[in-house]
Amino acid sequence: MDFLWRGLVLGLTIAAPVGPIGLLCIQLTVAFGWWHGFVAGLGAATADASYGAVAALGLSAVSNFLIGQSFWLRLVGGIFLLFLGLRAFLLSPPQNTAFSGMKNLWGIYVSTLLLTLTNPMTILSFAAFFAGFGFGAGTPTSSAVLLVVGVFLGSSCWWLLLSSGAGLLRGRFGPRFLVWTNRMSGFAIVGFAIYILIGLW
Repeated sequence: MDFLWRGLVLGLTIAAPVGPIGLLCIQLTVAFGWWHGFVAGLGAATADASYGAVAALGLSAVSNFLIGQSFWLRLVGGIFLLFLGLRAFLLSPPQNTAFSGMKNLWGIYVSTLLLTLTNPMTILSFAAFFAGFGFGAGTPTSSAVLLVVGVFLGSSCWWLLLSSGAGLLRGRFGPRFLVWTNRMSGFAIVGFAIYILIGLW
């Protein structure tokens, strides 16, 4: 069970830095409610757990393939983020999110899952963390599974906290607040996209 707790801590650590997915989570929560933001976070948590599984279970062929295709994956992710950021910046309530018109929870989940998966270098981060936590090649598969489950639970806990916090703001401010939240998050998402795309060259 020690590996479960280690995974939970790792999941929180990986998810906590607020990036483009965090901004999308906040935006969806403010627009539609905490459940939509949390589901978006679950998509990211699933991606984290998937990459954690690749690193923990030693799936070197999959890992090498994803890292080898990192340029194209990051290119697609950067372009998608640029589209979402510009859309969020330009639209105004009631069309007030990057996922305008996408109130379907499954669509939100899949979108954030795929967007998070466009950064395969996360595998290397997990590998480094696992080594620091004393996770070696001789570790039993059952322990690896517990570690991955812990990563998912830890990441999910963060998204629950973030969406709940953003949900507290929902309804306390008027349309003007939504407009400025939209513009600031859209501007920040565009910044993340430009950073990713410039980093490819």
